[in-house]
Amino acid sequence: MLTTHPFDDDHLKEECGIIGIFGVEEAATRTVLGLHALQHRGQEAAGIVSHDGEDFHAHRAMGHVADNFSAESVVGPLKGRAAIGHVRYSTTGETALRNVQPFFAELAFGGIAVAHNGNLTNASAIRRELVKRGSIFQASSDTEVIPHLMATHLRGGVVDRLINALHQVEGAYSIVAIAKDMVIGVRDPLGVRPMVLGKLGDGYILASETCALDIVSAEYIRDVEAGEMVILDKNGVTSMRPFSPTKHRFCVFEYIYFARPDSVMEGVSVYDARKRIGAELAKESGVEADVVIPVPDSGVPAALGYAEGSGIPFEYGIIRNHYVGRTFIEPTDQIRHLGVKLKHNANRAKVAGKRIILVDDSIVRGTTSKKIVEMMRQAGATEVHMRISSPPTSYSCFYGIDTPERSKLLAANMTVQEMADFIGCDSLAFISLDGLYRAMGHEGRDKANPQYCDACFTGDYPTELTDQNNDKITQLSLLAEKSA
Repeated sequence: MLTTHPFDDDHLKEECGIIGIFGVEEAATRTVLGLHALQHRGQEAAGIVSHDGEDFHAHRAMGHVADNFSAESVVGPLKGRAAIGHVRYSTTGETALRNVQPFFAELAFGGIAVAHNGNLTNASAIRRELVKRGSIFQASSDTEVIPHLMATHLRGGVVDRLINALHQVEGAYSIVAIAKDMVIGVRDPLGVRPMVLGKLGDGYILASETCALDIVSAEYIRDVEAGEMVILDKNGVTSMRPFSPTKHRFCVFEYIYFARPDSVMEGVSVYDARKRIGAELAKESGVEADVVIPVPDSGVPAALGYAEGSGIPFEYGIIRNHYVGRTFIEPTDQIRHLGVKLKHNANRAKVAGKRIILVDDSIVRGTTSKKIVEMMRQAGATEVHMRISSPPTSYSCFYGIDTPERSKLLAANMTVQEMADFIGCDSLAFISLDGLYRAMGHEGRDKANPQYCDACFTGDYPTELTDQNNDKITQLSLLAEKSA
């Protein structure tokens, strides 16, 4: 039986990664390299669409980039000086080849392919209306509504139609699109999801993170701004502002967990941000201990910051096996239990007889934390204190992060002490919301105008949740019918 690794169901799942290149020889080959750098953002599937000046070429597949885009027989046919690519972790739509992006459509003005990082919170409502009007959908992903909306707008070319489509959607998105003679990048008006612009030889590159620019030796120019549309074509870079100005609400969890630590987002080093968060966490919730131990790999920078801030030595007390995939065969319950050690194992020499502080980025269901605490005690730790470099995750995300429903989030159903008892640690503390904002360079959270999207901590959603609210209305109607 093929089963998800036991450590995978207790982290917020990756979002998606996108890249677009224009005006560069072998654009698809460079897109493959960029997708390698963005693999952490989506590991279920990958796809590339290129254009050679006359025709579009595409390849999409389930699995990792390296497993599907290493052969010349695959990459060679993706000809042209323009390409876009996508790595996927499903937030809407089933895990199936038909949902692998970029999506391609042949419209009145010609072909267009679209790839999207984020989540459209009114996609289901739009989809129902489009189906009533005769649209035929091939996939179950929210992204597919965009080319359908473009098809129903009967005026203008690709740019006008894309703008019209985006004026009808809600939620969070960074999008790359490729048409006959251009690549387009656009961020939602709130700038929830990231996108950067770079110079690559005589051409240009758009990507979710700067690490994708680094791998192809591109020069970082700037972040694409919230609500900005960037058009890459023979004229270079054209910037447009198709949306009304609004308050910027970049996803703060990019700094806590999602982005690669070597990326720079919104002008801020992710690695440095995580160290500052760790230092602030030590200031807020210090405890006497002998050693600070990160839960690898995402807890490492915050643990380094915690160690520096507290003066307690940093050690690798947990060793991660990097050669374990996301799935493996588990024939029995006994083997399934032992499978925890496939991915992480205690470094007994640094744990035995010690009072330890475990630093991790988040607690979702609590199952991973419970197993790690148990592992530390079995390795001889005399005390186990957990410190978390994010506030309690108490609400589901509807903007492109695959979180469990709220009833399954530990922090939504337990106090911190109850969570500590469940996990089995001697003490548990999360960074405070204001502490997180202080670590990011602010005096605290501006309640009237929050500086980031922090809805997973606060329930303060910055956009309408049309589909979610419609689902609640439907559920209440069904309950009323049953009780009548």
